[in-house]
Amino acid sequence: MEAFQYYPGTSPLLISIPHAGIHLTPAVEAGLSETAKSLPDTDWHVPKLYEFARQTGAHVLIANYSRFVIDLNRPADDQPLYTTATTGLFPQTLFDGTPIFSAGNAPSNDDRAAYLTNIWQPYHMKIQDTLTHIKEKFGYALLFDAHSIASNIPRLFDGQLPDLNIGTNQEQSCAPALQKAVEAVCQNQDTFSWVLNGRFKGGYITRAYGRPEQGWHAIQLELAQCNYMEETPPFNWREEKAAQLIPVLKTIISQYTKSAESGS
Repeated sequence: MEAFQYYPGTSPLLISIPHAGIHLTPAVEAGLSETAKSLPDTDWHVPKLYEFARQTGAHVLIANYSRFVIDLNRPADDQPLYTTATTGLFPQTLFDGTPIFSAGNAPSNDDRAAYLTNIWQPYHMKIQDTLTHIKEKFGYALLFDAHSIASNIPRLFDGQLPDLNIGTNQEQSCAPALQKAVEAVCQNQDTFSWVLNGRFKGGYITRAYGRPEQGWHAIQLELAQCNYMEETPPFNWREEKAAQLIPVLKTIISQYTKSAESGS
C-alpha cells in the first residue's frame, strides 16, 4: 500500500488530509484492542467533504494509513505540540484515553522505525515537493490541512467543540489577510459556531509548512463531526447535514485562495 493518494491540480492550493486513512499494517492490526478496532479517531469522510476542491483545481493529498500506525500530523521527533492532553507520533491511547493496543501487543520499535521511513517521510516529502512546485509557478503556495474530530471528548476539551475550528498557529502560519478572509466567511454565516486558534491551533503540518515569510501559507480546519456524520460506529455519512456544511467549506476555500491571488 502506498503511503498516500495524490491528485495533482492547477491552482496554488494544496489540500492535505492526513488522518482519513484506514489501512493498517499487520503488526498494528494484530495488536489492536477491541475498542480500537472500529478506528474511532479517524477523520471519517473528510475526502468526500472536499471532493469539490479537485474540481476547482486544488492539489489534494490523502493519507492511506490509519493514524494508529503513525500520526502524520506529529513531528518525527515526537515532541508534544500541546501542553494539554494529546496523542503522539505513535499513539498509545484513543482520544478518550482508552488503550489502542491490547497488553503487550503494540508494534515493535523496528516496525515503527519502518513506518517513519515508509509512511511519514513520503507524505511530508510530497507536501514539500508540491508546495515548492506551486510556489515556482505562482510565486506563493497555499496549504489547507483538513481535519475532523468528535464533538465531545472530555479528555481533550471541555463541553462541545465549536463546529469550525480554524488554526493558524497563533497567527504565525499565514499572512494576516488570508486569515481574515477565512474569518470573514465564518462571521458571515450563522449556521455553524466557530473559533480561531482555540483548542486546535494547528498541528505539525500547519506549523512546519506555514512559512509566510517564504511565501508558504498554511491554515488548519478542524471540523466537529456531528455536522456531517454519525459520531458512533459505523460512523455513517449524513447527507442532509453535509449538504449544509459543504457550501461553507467551498466558500472558505474560495476566499482563502482569492485573498492570496489578490495579494491583499
